[in-house]
Amino acid sequence: MAAATLEETSTRRPATVRSLLEHGVAVLGRSGITDPQVDAELLVGFVLGASRGQVQAMSITEAATSVDDAVAITEAIERRAAREPLQHITGVAWFRTIELEVGPGVFVPRPETEFVAGLAIDSLRSIVLDPRREEGPIAVDLGTGSGAIALSLAVEVRHAQVVAVENSSAAFVWTKQNFRRIAPDNTRLVFTDLADALPELDGLVSVVVSNPPYIPSAAIPRDPEVRLFDPEHALYGGVDGLDVIREVSKTGLRLLHTGGVLVIEHGELQGSEIRALLSDDGWHAPSTHRDLTGRDRATTALHFSE
Repeated sequence: MAAATLEETSTRRPATVRSLLEHGVAVLGRSGITDPQVDAELLVGFVLGASRGQVQAMSITEAATSVDDAVAITEAIERRAAREPLQHITGVAWFRTIELEVGPGVFVPRPETEFVAGLAIDSLRSIVLDPRREEGPIAVDLGTGSGAIALSLAVEVRHAQVVAVENSSAAFVWTKQNFRRIAPDNTRLVFTDLADALPELDGLVSVVVSNPPYIPSAAIPRDPEVRLFDPEHALYGGVDGLDVIREVSKTGLRLLHTGGVLVIEHGELQGSEIRALLSDDGWHAPSTHRDLTGRDRATTALHFSE
């Protein structure tokens, strides 16, 4: 006799959090999810409105769930098994100290970008007063996407003014929502191309940061979550992957005052090319930094006026 499905079983007796978790871990493991236990706990918690710790406790105590919750958890597990990003299913992405709303049309911020944001935050914190202004320093996030980097800078460096730039209408829907919800009073959001952005701030900015599209156009991202669900405009940077980074370099030179800092995220094999590009453009002391996994993840440089 064929084994009953989880949904069929749930019509005869209440499903438990433990059985749902075990089912989820098995399904996600077969689909190639890196840490199926974590994802299963997060999805069960999302449906039940519980933290991971609470889910674990409910699993130990064999807590029962309603039929509706069991079906919703099973559907969420199936979506994740199809490699839909966890953040699209739950609608949120945690980034440093903030919770962002994300979904189709906007790039889902990754943990490695938290390291990049940290470099920009450290640079911004070191500036108490902009040398040309009586106000706090200004930071600009070029290609802000969900607003992850810009909002982190604004929340963690309250004496700074942060301006975020985005040119994708699909992403901007999410950006506006995150800015409205998190609502720091030291931010401004602008819809424009980064090449033409913010001429009124030329020579006044202390930190320019960007996580631009940097995948070469012929490359295929390894992760299905990226390949199938992230918007192409946030991924691909031309034949060598550096087209947008070239624009970031030019805009950064225009915006930064002397001594200002540029921070760019990039792929782990692009550091040497980007250092050369920045040196050719006139930047000083380009340096590539490794993230917590030991991969080259960001390059910084200083701007000094001639």
